[in-house]
Amino acid sequence: MADPAALACVLGHEFADPGLLETALTHPSLAGRGGGSYERLEFLGDRVLGLAIVDMLMERYPQESEGDLARRHALLVDRDSLARVAAAIGLGDWLRMTDGEAAAGTRGSTSVLADAMEAVIGAIYRDGGFDDASAVVRRLWLPLVELRGAPPKDAKTALQEWAQARALPLPSYRMVSRAGPDHAPLFTVEVTVRGHPPARAEGRSLRAAERAAAAALYAAIEAAHADD
Repeated sequence: MADPAALACVLGHEFADPGLLETALTHPSLAGRGGGSYERLEFLGDRVLGLAIVDMLMERYPQESEGDLARRHALLVDRDSLARVAAAIGLGDWLRMTDGEAAAGTRGSTSVLADAMEAVIGAIYRDGGFDDASAVVRRLWLPLVELRGAPPKDAKTALQEWAQARALPLPSYRMVSRAGPDHAPLFTVEVTVRGHPPARAEGRSLRAAERAAAAALYAAIEAAHADD
């Protein structure tokens, strides 16, 4: 594992308590071996990131509606965006995990990178407060914000509009399962539209799982009707 002090330089935050960063970089496979894992800091970082991104978007798009801001926000804090930011700073190189997990390629896992990125944000917040955490989020997320032009269309909205345009019943969502600890649940949701196979997806909240399922089904429908 690379020296965490080097990661602090990449982040642009000097930790008063380096132990917070070390915890944020510890995969659950090492939990109980002399310390905790990043799960609690991940829980905190998720909330800090959400607020920091909202604050950033409110300043950058002062004329946009709440709905437009919400769609931008949803994409910027989803798992793929988190993993993308984590990969951009090489976060996987600093993660501490068992040899077995490392050999299995866990360092490059989208979900692990996303979780660890949230944990790092949580660690910065605990160490230096919201202003420090927000400053790091703004710098790391700026390239993603600048990639976006018009507000993205939410997958649930796109799927609903597709069904309505064809006089079909509205999409139906069903929670299939809920797993994981209370502080970090994982929901599985299935969505159906009449005449098409259902799609399932996971998310850390029920809404996130519904959005992911809607995106999966909408993509499958678009592919099925590509030649129409």
